[in-house]
Amino acid sequence: MFNDKTILVTGGTGSFGHVFVPMTLARRKPKKIIILSRDEMKQWEMAKIYKSDSRVRFFIGDVRDKDRLYRALDGVDYVVHAAATKIVPTAEYNPFECIKTNVIGAMNLIDACIDQGVKRVVALSTDKASSPVNLYGASKLASDKLFVAGNAYSGEHGTRFSVVRYGNVMGSRGSVIPFFMSLRESGEVPITDVRMTRFMISLEQGVELVWHAFDDMVGGEIYVKKIPSMKVVDLARVIAPDAEHKIIGIRPGEKLHEQMISAEDSLYTYEYPEHYKILPAINGWSDSPERIKGGKIVPEGFTYASDTNPEWMQPEALHAWVGKNLNKIGKV
Repeated sequence: MFNDKTILVTGGTGSFGHVFVPMTLARRKPKKIIILSRDEMKQWEMAKIYKSDSRVRFFIGDVRDKDRLYRALDGVDYVVHAAATKIVPTAEYNPFECIKTNVIGAMNLIDACIDQGVKRVVALSTDKASSPVNLYGASKLASDKLFVAGNAYSGEHGTRFSVVRYGNVMGSRGSVIPFFMSLRESGEVPITDVRMTRFMISLEQGVELVWHAFDDMVGGEIYVKKIPSMKVVDLARVIAPDAEHKIIGIRPGEKLHEQMISAEDSLYTYEYPEHYKILPAINGWSDSPERIKGGKIVPEGFTYASDTNPEWMQPEALHAWVGKNLNKIGKV
């Protein structure tokens, strides 16, 4: 699909972009990948990696600025929307800024993509958008709804929008694995609650899910990859085996368990060998055979949550992953 096409990644200097770009250049042969972000220093550092590759371009801009988006999207075929205000406490203490990026930014991108003739757009979402309890999750739920409805909004222009939803990315900058690694020598790691569980996905798996969404989408689908869960205390034992656990309690806006599909979504959710697909409840799209594509409807009341997940990552598997990816953990 991407062969000789132009792709733009919003927020492309983040963790996702640092994996998406090299994987896509190597396996999908695009004509050009444009990185749109507002952090000039991150662009400067990333540009050094691709200084000899003319297929990678950089564009300073912000999804809050619709005029800049129109310029950046000129001639673009496909868009991955990765830009977001993502840190839960940051969103809680700066709510207006969170809404400007995550909601208004989504609206700007949808409008600009339609008007500039972009073919397909995949927006990255989060487990926190399912039954949200914090502003970040609520803003991403609103964003998801905007991208789903964007398929009707685009009318005869034909731009298609879909969403990819996944949880904790193993080893990404700011995630729990590098955090625990930084505390190993202190002899103590903080645990919010001994019952806490999290989904575990690698950035490479996230990129592959985005590729699948682009290949499969008709418009309005939310893709959720089947991935294993792990107890946070077990994760801590692997990363810092000699450290004591200090129970600090759940922080404001934090969930005990991650959820990616709610019971309310089960009425429109279909299962496939490696993923689930939540179809749009609007416009009769949830009954669309071209969107269902052989999927099996999940039972009514089904939820996909990290504590009831049938698949669990064993400590040995995490230990092997850490050993293999040690040089990349916390870097992107």
